[in-house]
Amino acid sequence: MTSTPFAATVSRNPAAKTPEQRDAILADPGFGNHFTDHMFLAEWTPDTGWANGRVVPYGPLSIDPATAVLHYAQEIFEGLKAYVHADGSVWLFRPEANAARLQRSAHRLALPELPTDWFLGSVTALVDADRDWVPSGGEKSLYLRPFMFASEVFLGVRPSQHVTYSVIASPAGAYFKGGVKPVSIWLSSQYSRAGTGGTGAAKCGGNYAASLLPQQEGMEHGCEQVVFLDSTEHTWIEELGGMNLYFVHSDGSIVTPTLSGSILEGITRDSIIQVARDLGHEVVERRVSIQEWREGVADGSITEVFACGTAAVITPVGTLKWDGGEVTSGDGEAGKVTSDIRSALIDIQYGRAEDRHGWLTRVS
Repeated sequence: MTSTPFAATVSRNPAAKTPEQRDAILADPGFGNHFTDHMFLAEWTPDTGWANGRVVPYGPLSIDPATAVLHYAQEIFEGLKAYVHADGSVWLFRPEANAARLQRSAHRLALPELPTDWFLGSVTALVDADRDWVPSGGEKSLYLRPFMFASEVFLGVRPSQHVTYSVIASPAGAYFKGGVKPVSIWLSSQYSRAGTGGTGAAKCGGNYAASLLPQQEGMEHGCEQVVFLDSTEHTWIEELGGMNLYFVHSDGSIVTPTLSGSILEGITRDSIIQVARDLGHEVVERRVSIQEWREGVADGSITEVFACGTAAVITPVGTLKWDGGEVTSGDGEAGKVTSDIRSALIDIQYGRAEDRHGWLTRVS
């Protein structure tokens, strides 16, 4: 069944936050702590396709105990942000790329693919409804979380015949409140994030659930994040629990692990590759071994290491720890190349630099 063109009704929230309540939240929103007054919902069945798009008051979802997602984890999600520019306009950053990745994730999880016009329409409709929730100043933004899950009530291992799609929004403050500081990374030697032929390239909750225990192990060793190696040879660097990695070499070139089918195709990752090239850096995508990381930092051929994701944009990596040793790159501060790339990308997102690649989409 082919879905109809996007359309949505809007039901305003009678219990919306007052301007004073909203302003108090936006003054210091944190990340993922508060949610706007509305959310978007739609459903899919084989007979109707995607239908019943609507903006409704934010609130709990009522699901049956036998709802398929609770038993078989058939769900996917995305993450993107809306930014206020100096003139007060609101823009999205590369939403078409998020729409395409959601479609790839849906295919891998045997979920119906959401048409691009539905994705863009749903995100825009929610931002329009909650325009006053988009914070400004510093590195504040409105984080948007589109997600899709198997909502048919049944027990049985097969693709769900009823699927729910939703978008929720959460105001986000600056990720690094005290300035951008390098983080410490724990090397997981016992666990893998994903395997060949698995769901590593899909943005699904199971991948993140698999990272929680090793991340907890890393925190016990004084680290903020964990890095995973490939599941076959336990040699090749893949990614952190939720971020892609880059290695800056002494000649100014930048290397990032090539996508192998078990690494998430990060939209920030792809954007950084282009921005770094715009700044004159050679960027190479290839396999990187854990030994190359250790030895490169030790002998000075790797001068900076950083990670990226939607929330933090770019996070400098200082120390890599493992059972029996550690190496530290840099001097405890973010490196120049890392800082320059981060500033260049953020300036595009907030409209302070020319959008040479057509990445920005105006919402209002």
